[in-house]
Amino acid sequence: MNAIEIMALIVVVLGLVKMIVIFKNPKSWMGVVNFFFKKPKITMWVSAVLAVVTLWFLLQTFSIVQIFGVILFVMFLYLMTFAAYSKELMQMVTKMLKDKHMLRRAMLPIVIWTALMLWALYALFL
Repeated sequence: MNAIEIMALIVVVLGLVKMIVIFKNPKSWMGVVNFFFKKPKITMWVSAVLAVVTLWFLLQTFSIVQIFGVILFVMFLYLMTFAAYSKELMQMVTKMLKDKHMLRRAMLPIVIWTALMLWALYALFL
């Protein structure tokens, strides 16, 4: 198995474990959620490092433009999921927009997304 196949297997295994746990005992999944979100700064930085490593492996096979094509596909899958909870999501978004420190709290992902989008634009048009 190559690196991308291993990453795909990780997604499948984690997804199946999550579904099995949620179907058997939805409340037990909160332990996993609490583990990851109890310390948001650590989760954010560990996720950033893992994203960089994953991107490095993906770029061995795919271009940044191809990766953005896949991101669009995943965005639509997330949109379907979030649509099922639109009322709750709108309440959360309204609360977030009232947070004076929202941009500062999300600065790391904002910087990463901006850099990736500029890279994709550069690859598309230059």
